[in-house]
Amino acid sequence: MHTTLSIGDIIVFVIYFVIVAGYGFWIYQKKKKDKTDTKDFFLAEGSLTWWAIGASLIASNISAEQFIGMSGDGFFVGIAVAAYEWIAAIALIIIAVWFIPIYLKNKIYTMPQFLKTRYNETVALIMAVFWLFLYVFVNLTSILYLGALAINGLLGGDYLHVVMIALSVFAVIITLGGMKVIGYTDVIQVSVLIIGGLATTYMALTLVSEKFGLGRDAIAGFNALLKDAPDHFHMILDKPDAASPQEYINKYLVLPGILMYAAGQWIVNLNYWGCNQYITQRALGANLETARKGILFAGLLKIMMPLIVMLPGIAAYVLHKNGHLPGLTSKDGAYAAILGFLPSGLKGLSIAALTAAIVASLAGKANSIATIFTLDVYRKYIRKGASEASQVWTGRITVVVAMLLGILFTWNDLLGIGGEGGFTFIQKYTGFISPGVFAMFLLGMFWKRTTGAAAVAGIITGFGLCVFFNQFAPQVLGHETFFYTAYPNGKGGYEIPFLICMGLSFMFTMIVMIAISFTGPKVNPKAFILDKAMFKISPATTVLIVITLLLLSALYIRFW
Repeated sequence: MHTTLSIGDIIVFVIYFVIVAGYGFWIYQKKKKDKTDTKDFFLAEGSLTWWAIGASLIASNISAEQFIGMSGDGFFVGIAVAAYEWIAAIALIIIAVWFIPIYLKNKIYTMPQFLKTRYNETVALIMAVFWLFLYVFVNLTSILYLGALAINGLLGGDYLHVVMIALSVFAVIITLGGMKVIGYTDVIQVSVLIIGGLATTYMALTLVSEKFGLGRDAIAGFNALLKDAPDHFHMILDKPDAASPQEYINKYLVLPGILMYAAGQWIVNLNYWGCNQYITQRALGANLETARKGILFAGLLKIMMPLIVMLPGIAAYVLHKNGHLPGLTSKDGAYAAILGFLPSGLKGLSIAALTAAIVASLAGKANSIATIFTLDVYRKYIRKGASEASQVWTGRITVVVAMLLGILFTWNDLLGIGGEGGFTFIQKYTGFISPGVFAMFLLGMFWKRTTGAAAVAGIITGFGLCVFFNQFAPQVLGHETFFYTAYPNGKGGYEIPFLICMGLSFMFTMIVMIAISFTGPKVNPKAFILDKAMFKISPATTVLIVITLLLLSALYIRFW
């Protein structure tokens, strides 16, 4: 295994960098106005096409957490982790049909703005602060840490901090151009991501084929994976029993079989894709038909993502099990270990794909942090009546500050990202606020009776219950109740799978919010006006939805 880069690798990577930076600068100059206003900088209003929206959604979503973290979980658990990608495709259909029309009709540009419009200033401010902390200290830091870790491993030296700074600077340069530059450079980023990712998967499968004496044949390599690791090709894990080894229980704690489809898996995806500034921002500046097509295009791309971000992890597992990856020490090292085998030039393309994923996500996240801070905190509470120019500059300064904080907390892994596994770290700790947020958005959109008091109670209840179920319930209520089963975590304690914790928290939060709302008027004065015409879909949209559902059905039938 070679871990250093050749001249060919460096040339391929430099070509990628020049193309992205050059195209971004060209878009910036072409779309530049004499005066950049906030809608232009934060939303690229009206200038993103459906394919740019779809590509930007995927480029912003697929990052180091997928390439490194999801490959790691592919290595550890197997294809079951693909649920995050495939259920996302259904979630995107729901968002496109029912959520986006409400946002666009009510001219919603930020998620706190939605909460202020539907509830009140208090709810909006609480959640703006929540989101800023979450985006900076969970998402930005984990993307930066996992990405730098992977690229450092490929460079074959101790360059972690140098890589971290380089990724941050590249992302800041793109972000300072505003959402237009992010949206259009993301089209290149997602192309590099898919081409480089598929090339890596192909090489991983041919490597397996070679090591098993089957020649250079990717199909033979895939069949070898199916034969050598059949336990890694089941979407639904069986519930552990008293005889189950600890390693299997640890897998179930991450992906708890059929129960996760009745609980946290839907909350994770619907909250992430439908109630998340970082994602919905791409569609909020477009008209309804363009936004819908872009979101559904992203849904189709999500179906193929496990091929790129999860299958190399399973290949690494089989190679490691058979003694061909002896130096692999952690599941999050699986993807980098596979990249180490790639030939000159192709390794450069794969690093470019990884960098594209990391930089696009960092840029998208930083832009969302700047949007929420500027539009929902700065101009409302710090400097009321701030000019458009002042707000744009505040957004740019916020981008730089957020990235510096990300570097500071990532420098020596102060948050312990490496200990849990990157993908699990993000899902688990984002999940502490997801149930309350999703309950608040869902009832706010579709139930006219929901009150501001119920929303505040929902935030507090959702967060408090997630902390309780994740940290204390097994000790307080016992290891098994009517609602859950806690399993030994191998560290001397018991845990409820975090996706089950999210489902329980969401259920009780909904009950609390509904009960409180019944004390208010039958129709809240701030309720949205909904009509059936808002949710009508075109024939082209219907075709996209049917294709997506047929593909997903075939995959679940094959790998159940």
